[in-house]
Amino acid sequence: MSHPAPCPVELADDITRRLGQLADHLSQLPPPQAARVIARILDPDAGVLGGITHLVITGSVFAKDQAERGLLPPEVWLALGRASNELHDIALDLDEHQDTLRQVGTQPSTTAAKPPVPAPLVVRRRR
Repeated sequence: MSHPAPCPVELADDITRRLGQLADHLSQLPPPQAARVIARILDPDAGVLGGITHLVITGSVFAKDQAERGLLPPEVWLALGRASNELHDIALDLDEHQDTLRQVGTQPSTTAAKPPVPAPLVVRRRR
């Protein structure tokens, strides 16, 4: 027997609650496991970020249709369009680090013979 589709608002609330739980778990995981979870979250095809980007794109399509009918101000559609473009760009920026996160996530959690060397953090932005 199939389950009835949940109310979309309740589904959104449940997803939001579960994302909070995921963040709480992530903050307590050992580094290799946290790296695996982050890599999964950032997966552009099957990850949370890809899913959220898809939702915002879908919202932008809806808002465009409603703006064309005069039911929403065009600024709503433009804002959602910008947000979907930004999320897409962020996903592309993060995608280049997927292999590194996966690699860190598969390393054994035992102490290495040569401890890692801390790297100075430098902020670089591409745009």
